[in-house]
Amino acid sequence: MVAKKYTSENIKILEGLEAVRIRPGMYIGTTSVKGLHHILWEIVDNAVDEAANGFADEITVILYPDGSASVEDNGRGIPTDLHPVAKVSGVEVVFTQLHAGGKFDDGNYQYSGGLHGVGASVTNALSEWLKVEVYNGTIFRMEFNSWVDKNGKIHAGVPKAPLLNTGVKTTKHGSFIRFKPDATMFETVEFNDETISKRLKELAFLNKNIKINFIDKRGGEIKEKTFRYEGGIIDYAKYLNEGKNVAYPEPLYVQAEKNGIKVEFAIQHTDSYVESVFSFVNNIPTGEGGMHEVGFKSGLTKVLNDYARSRNLIKDKAANLLGEDFREGLTAIISVRMKNAQFEGQTKTKLGTPEVRPAVESVTVDGLDMLIRSKKYYAVFDIIIQKGLAAANVRNAAKNAKALARAKNGAESAKLVGKLSDCSSRKAQLNEVFIVEGDSAGGSAKQGRDRQHQAILPLRGKPLNSEKKRMEEVLKNEEIRSIITALGTGIGNDFKMEDLRYDKVIILSDADQDGAHIRAILLTFFFRYMRPLIQEGHVYIGMPPLYKVSRKDVVEYAYDDKELKKKIDIVGRGYSLQRYKGLGEMNPSQLWETTMNPKTRMLMRVTLEDATEAERLITILMGDGLEERKLYIQTHADFNKVDDFEARRND
Repeated sequence: MVAKKYTSENIKILEGLEAVRIRPGMYIGTTSVKGLHHILWEIVDNAVDEAANGFADEITVILYPDGSASVEDNGRGIPTDLHPVAKVSGVEVVFTQLHAGGKFDDGNYQYSGGLHGVGASVTNALSEWLKVEVYNGTIFRMEFNSWVDKNGKIHAGVPKAPLLNTGVKTTKHGSFIRFKPDATMFETVEFNDETISKRLKELAFLNKNIKINFIDKRGGEIKEKTFRYEGGIIDYAKYLNEGKNVAYPEPLYVQAEKNGIKVEFAIQHTDSYVESVFSFVNNIPTGEGGMHEVGFKSGLTKVLNDYARSRNLIKDKAANLLGEDFREGLTAIISVRMKNAQFEGQTKTKLGTPEVRPAVESVTVDGLDMLIRSKKYYAVFDIIIQKGLAAANVRNAAKNAKALARAKNGAESAKLVGKLSDCSSRKAQLNEVFIVEGDSAGGSAKQGRDRQHQAILPLRGKPLNSEKKRMEEVLKNEEIRSIITALGTGIGNDFKMEDLRYDKVIILSDADQDGAHIRAILLTFFFRYMRPLIQEGHVYIGMPPLYKVSRKDVVEYAYDDKELKKKIDIVGRGYSLQRYKGLGEMNPSQLWETTMNPKTRMLMRVTLEDATEAERLITILMGDGLEERKLYIQTHADFNKVDDFEARRND
């Protein structure tokens, strides 16, 4: 191959926001629906920062029929004066310059959120158009557009004209930004109202007394919601514990500042057997934890052990309780606000700033000590200690069961994995395991698989619902033990991701009620005891086809009702329609072709976008609260679907 001449002429300089449109993934991570919402969050986060720093108390988010969205706050408004260096208005700088804004100057924003810090300019670059109004006694307006000209040159977020002072007087103050995502830049430009509603509710919990309005004007009926919580994260803890039996009626709350780091947390115990700790830094969810969680847990353990000894609830010669004992059934919300937060981890949601740990630990110890000294909370702390003592007794009794679950090479372990048909490859990053419902489907899967990289673990019975049981009870379930041993990671506090034997853990169950129940049970188990598997994207749901459409030698498979209509059109009139009731109805070649072949199959990756909402839904759907579950099903289930395929078949 002849080397192509490479000179400085080959080095392309991208002007303005052009780079954002050429490589959007570098700025918003993905151009999927998640990336679409990211450009909305950039604007929302700016408004929340105004509120979190005391300059605003109301935010309104609106979705419009034309596909655009707007965010308005009653803060100070984006600066409209001339920037001393750029020689254009502050508004133009904010929306046309990457990494430009008031948050790089400690004097304006003490704390600021945002997901990647790319700012409003990226929202502008990835929008068909964007309009801004600023209210500071007078109304200012500015508009931006993006397009590609006939020569293929990209014009990204270009001002139509300089900032206009309309001269119109107003008593309002703040900023209004409306933008329409560019359909050529995203896989979809349809905002999800539920996704937005959940995030706005979360922000309202984390910023007490801030009123957040959400208005959806799409469709025939205008939908409006308002989120405002006077109790802030205290209300958040109560919300997450709805449907659970709480050990004491009101959450304990602590708020203080240490070394420039503002810390607040709310805790409340329930009769659950697992801990649920959710942490945030500058309103950003830190699903992988980090230094703030470490500091909180160590401080909590120290205070409770000291209190238990002072009350003679732990005898002199007895050992201290472990942190996990005190955290059994704990729901905790930890919110930290700080400058220059450093994130790490697989998904950049783990706080790595080392100075946060001692600050949070100090606030936790001092804050809880203050509550104890008031003596008002003796009864609450006594309940927590008694719950911890009971958990310690169970933990000691369960040592043998946990050792069994962790065993890798012993006879007991070999017995557990006897039903596992393993793959021959030992490169975990290339391997996958299918957890298959039933021996019949398991048999087909074993015969149809790629034996080098695909392992099959059939479930011969229904796994235990881990939401309602202690760990030692969960470990007595043969199906759960088989899963734990096959994956090799251990569970709970003993979980080690580096020991995972398969890159993909694929749940493969029938497309019926029993299959859905098994999926729910397994996902609940992974969420409670192997959460990093979900957080780091190793859990998948296999998607077997629902229908087989055939006519003579033409065969098509459909994975949902929408696709079925297309497949029927392909096959044509006089077709035969088979609705698969279970995986066992497929022979090995069909199962391979439709469900297991990496080139043709369809997998759904299980993600954890909102850990707190997942916590609440698992409690509702898998816990003991019958009324809460009934209400949720009545609200969200669609019982009115009409199937016209049989009629079309005979057309």
